[in-house]
Amino acid sequence: MKKGNKFLKVVLFIFLFFFFFISFIYSAEPLKITETEIIERLTRVEEGLKRIEEGQRAIIREIDKRFEAVDKRFEAVDKRFEAVDKRFESIDKRFENMEKRFDQMINLFLAIVGAFTAIVAVSIGFAIWDRRTMVRPFEAKVKSIEEEIAGNKKTLHSFLEALRELSKKDEKLLEILKKFSLL
Repeated sequence: MKKGNKFLKVVLFIFLFFFFFISFIYSAEPLKITETEIIERLTRVEEGLKRIEEGQRAIIREIDKRFEAVDKRFEAVDKRFEAVDKRFESIDKRFENMEKRFDQMINLFLAIVGAFTAIVAVSIGFAIWDRRTMVRPFEAKVKSIEEEIAGNKKTLHSFLEALRELSKKDEKLLEILKKFSLL
């Protein structure tokens, strides 16, 4: 028996005892209760107490079952929260991996843009350098040829006049000069 139940029995017994004792003292006419009636009533009270105790035990058992069920539900909820936490952790890892990949892609893009810019700059620089270095000798050669032609202009003009005069006598030469529009 539990200590609380025993205490409850004692308190109930004392209460009933004082109730009957006080009612016996203050009654107008003397009660004629026999010992057997008292014993019967006490046995009925004890039986009632037993039924009350059994009811309390049943209620306590039911409460314990409900608390156990609630505990199981809380455990299930805790497991679900743990699963959700794990999912969030995996999602966080995925986001971190995505950020790393994105950073790598940006770095690769910047490297490609830098390389392309360098190639274009080098190509333009080479083209400018090549044109300058190639044009200078060409300009010098053209200038020398122009000077030579200018110096030989009279001679060339005289040579063309001689060919024109000769074409008047030679038919083949006439056709060739017409072909090249020199007449």
